Amino acid sequence: MLIGYARVSKSTGQDTGLQMDALRKAGCEKIFEEAASGAQRDRPELAKALQFAREGDVLVVWKMDRLARSLRQLIETVEALAERGIGFQSVTEKIDTQSPSGKLFFHVIGAMAEFERATLRERVVAALQHARSQGRLGGRPRKMSEHDIAKAKALLGSPGITVESVAATLGISPSTLYRSLPGGRQALSP
Repeated sequence: MLIGYARVSKSTGQDTGLQMDALRKAGCEKIFEEAASGAQRDRPELAKALQFAREGDVLVVWKMDRLARSLRQLIETVEALAERGIGFQSVTEKIDTQSPSGKLFFHVIGAMAEFERATLRERVVAALQHARSQGRLGGRPRKMSEHDIAKAKALLGSPGITVESVAATLGISPSTLYRSLPGGRQALSP
C-alpha cells in the first residue's frame, strides 16, 4: 500500500492542497496531513503514518523536506522504515528507496539539501555580522522594552502574583517573559 504524508509549516499559512493532489496522483490510498515545523520531532500525523505502515508498504512524500529537516533525521527515518520492510518514495525528487539506484540517489540528494541549508545559514550569519559591524542590529525586534522588563520585575517582587498574570498584564506569553527574565522570579531574589 502507498501511504502519503503531507506537511506544511504552521507559521507560513500554506495548505497541503498541492501535496495532497500529488500524493493522490502517485496512487496513495491513505494520506496523513498536518501543519508542523519540519524541525519539530513531535509530529502526531507523521507518527500515525509510521505506525499505520506495514511491511511491504511505501511511505510517499511530495518532497523529502516534508519528512525531515536535516539529513540525519531523514536518513534515520528512512533507515527505520527499511528495517521494518517499508519503502520510501519522494514524488518531486523521483526517489524510490526500493531500488539500489534509488537508495544511492536518496543519499546524494539528502546531502545536497543539507549543504544548501548550511550554505544559506552561513550567508545569513555573515550578513548579520556585517550589519553589526555597520552599527545595525539584525534579528527579530524584542517583544519587551526596558520599561516592560522593569514593570515585570516589580510585579514579580510580590509573591502573590504569578508569572502567567504578569505576562497577561504585559500582553505577552509566559515564555516571552522567561526569555526576557532568565530564571524568572528566582533570579530576582537577592
